[in-house]
Amino acid sequence: MKLWTDTQTADRVLTQGAATRIPPRVGKVLSVVEECAESSKLWGGAAVVMAGWGGWRGRKAAAAGLGALAAAQLISNGVCKQLADRPRPPAEWIPHDEVDDRPDSSSFPSGHTAAAVAFTAAVAPIWPAAGALCAVPTATVALERVQSGAHYPSDVAVGAAIGLASAWLTRHAPGLLLRHWRQGLS
Repeated sequence: MKLWTDTQTADRVLTQGAATRIPPRVGKVLSVVEECAESSKLWGGAAVVMAGWGGWRGRKAAAAGLGALAAAQLISNGVCKQLADRPRPPAEWIPHDEVDDRPDSSSFPSGHTAAAVAFTAAVAPIWPAAGALCAVPTATVALERVQSGAHYPSDVAVGAAIGLASAWLTRHAPGLLLRHWRQGLS
């Protein structure tokens, strides 16, 4: 019970801090990056660039990134948001007009963050330079989700965890399944 109370307190303090302390010009930049990431446009575009100009490594990184992104979207938006009906942060915490442009779906978890982290975490082991480049908009999206009042920090943290787990699963699941299948044959 104390953990939940502490999480709620941290969510309130961090959300209000991000909404009030981030300068409006920076907030506009965050919004532009988030808008590019909407419906995974940014990550799809990054995958096209990687596949087109990155050779075999770029194609492998793009495929891994898109696979992890799809898994993260399925888990965060297809499962978790359907099970958790958490309201968005209170509008009175957000002193700017971005609070008027929030989705009506459950706040928990952040699907934007899950997708961004999944894509970046899947790309990074295959092509570290591309992963490092993707990390900048990934962090920007995560920060924007709190600054705009769309999510609590805990929603973003769980979204990031889902993204990391999705990247890990898409990297390791084929080998695990193959090993399990081979053991079943012997």
